[in-house]
Amino acid sequence: MEDRLKKIESQLAHMERLYDDLNKIVIEQDKTIRSLNLLCRRLSDSLQGMELDRVRQTTSKPPHYSA
Repeated sequence: MEDRLKKIESQLAHMERLYDDLNKIVIEQDKTIRSLNLLCRRLSDSLQGMELDRVRQTTSKPPHYSA
């Protein structure tokens, strides 16, 4: 009975360590995902701005337009 209890305690300790390790990984992945999402938003905004600038530069004003 004592050997069985020691085996269970050992397995529980192992499971607790695995849980802690996995929790750390999930936290790191969350930080990475948030960072990548922010980067994607910034890149998207930048590309949209560049596209607007390109359209403005290539679009000629009509002859009757006076500024």
